[in-house]
Amino acid sequence: MKAFDLSLYLVLDPDLCAGIGMVETARLAIAGGATMVQLRDKHAGTIGMIETGRALKQALVGTGALLIVNDDVEAAIAIGADGLHIGQEDMDAMRARAMVGPDVILGLSVENEALAGAVDPDLIDYTGVGPVFATPTKADHKQPIGFDGLARLVKASPVPSVAIGGLKADHVAQVFAAGAKGLAVVSAICGTPDPEAATRRIAAEIRKVSA
Repeated sequence: MKAFDLSLYLVLDPDLCAGIGMVETARLAIAGGATMVQLRDKHAGTIGMIETGRALKQALVGTGALLIVNDDVEAAIAIGADGLHIGQEDMDAMRARAMVGPDVILGLSVENEALAGAVDPDLIDYTGVGPVFATPTKADHKQPIGFDGLARLVKASPVPSVAIGGLKADHVAQVFAAGAKGLAVVSAICGTPDPEAATRRIAAEIRKVSA
């Protein structure tokens, strides 16, 4: 059984993180309590993803936080990432699992109950559910589902779910009340003046609902 903690899942955005860079943002967020870090950069190409991913992997050593690579299976393998996250249009889940092997964490984005219910738990370890709200960090996102929709999709998913889409510290209680195991955040940490402090605030809210 793979062990992973979805509670505070940072998704890195190269534009929002441009001020101090993705590696430093991740380092500060982990110090603040981030449990997982996803490298997402649609414009870097595989070579660029590998370069950044290896630096992130080094920054995560000894922290307990896990590194997930978005979409690029070749980069995930080359980096030795802990996991790969794919969308519905990225790659077939069976092919992705065959490429990364049985021990790598594999996440899948789902946007409706039918997709959530169709998830194969022999292939997929967690679902990314959303968007809960509209978000400018992903221009091509699907229709927002809100917290009621989140609860329905989480219930339909046979594996643990992490909520995503415009989420901030103020939403923690509603995310966990809907049954999700955590929230994935982008702008609530990336691009803030103090990523560590921003992460600590979210982590504090998570501790409250988990107590």
